[in-house]
Amino acid sequence: MSEQPPALLPYADPAFVADPFPLYRQLREDGPVRRVVIAGGLDAWLVTRYEDGLAALSDTRLSSDVRDASDARLLQQLPQTERESMLSNMLRSDPPDHTRLRRLVSKAFTARRVALMRPRIQSITDRLLDDIAPAGRADLVADFALPLPVTVISELLGVPVDDRHEFQGWTDRMIRRGAEPPDPAVVNEAWQHMRAYVTGLIHAKRAHPGDDLLSGLVTARDQEQRLSEDELVAMVFLLLAAGYITTVNLIGGGIAMLLAEPAQLDRLRSDPGLLPGAIEELLRYDGPVNPGIARFAREDVEIAGVTVPRGATVLIGSAVADRDPARFPDPDRLDITRQDNPHLAFGHGIHYCLGAPLARLEGQIAIGTVLRRLPGLALAVPPGEIPWRPGGLRGPESLPVTFTPGG
Repeated sequence: MSEQPPALLPYADPAFVADPFPLYRQLREDGPVRRVVIAGGLDAWLVTRYEDGLAALSDTRLSSDVRDASDARLLQQLPQTERESMLSNMLRSDPPDHTRLRRLVSKAFTARRVALMRPRIQSITDRLLDDIAPAGRADLVADFALPLPVTVISELLGVPVDDRHEFQGWTDRMIRRGAEPPDPAVVNEAWQHMRAYVTGLIHAKRAHPGDDLLSGLVTARDQEQRLSEDELVAMVFLLLAAGYITTVNLIGGGIAMLLAEPAQLDRLRSDPGLLPGAIEELLRYDGPVNPGIARFAREDVEIAGVTVPRGATVLIGSAVADRDPARFPDPDRLDITRQDNPHLAFGHGIHYCLGAPLARLEGQIAIGTVLRRLPGLALAVPPGEIPWRPGGLRGPESLPVTFTPGG
């Protein structure tokens, strides 16, 4: 297995970007762990099967800290200036730092706390659709799937929603991945803008604290000394970026998947009670994180009989594993009534997605309301013309649709 030449994930190929799953299926059939070349030309060991992926996500020999990687190119793809600040977040840390940082914000994302946000999320959703409905056509990413979660996370953090175009642009330039490595100058410039923006937000909250999550984090920094200034900046950036990016892709990608499966769309429209299960199936079938979640081997690690060397990048292929026929019957079929559906789209273990309850709720409200309020919903372009994000985070970059105009 380890002597096979690495398989290329061809992000320069529009056909692969539009539908990577035939290649994923082949890689899974090749073996449980497969050497691959991923976005940015990086080498990785791809874990392709569900049970192995589930175990790897809880394996303490696999680190979340990119500084444990032997491939220097990984660090080079981060901002050259203030790299430590960029890495001081809970997504890229392990216990005990991860435990401390996650505890600071976990209460804001409990299922009970998130459920209280339902009326406000519904209100934002209705307002956006009020603007769209009379026209009879829209880009459901730019006009709806993007501004909805951005507004929700901005209000939760206490960030001016009017600033969203700026921080979206900076974030996109920092995280976009494709066939070629990112331009370090572009990444550096975007991070410097984002760092200055986040620092300004923190100063504003110090001067005028409010009843929001960012004010609470500033208090935890200044009065309780529970995190450093770099950790505070990194936490705000992580919450701001992660708080909307994957949810945009869940909503936009979910609607695109349903439009490609008219029978499933009609069934969901006729029975809104299926929405919670439908969201889980959309996450399993073609979720926002693709192909998976990166870890770094602290030592030589054996996974499914394959020895992965110390320092190697281990890509736990959640998107690949979530179509493993050994775990999911008929895995390449979208089935919104699927019952046994423990997908890995939100990860597993101590790094399980903190924002999962919020993403689920936003997905249910957004997709359910679109199906209710936009009759005759259809793609305005052939499915093959929908542009998809090229790597790492999967979702349509735009989703042109038509529908029956309404009030």
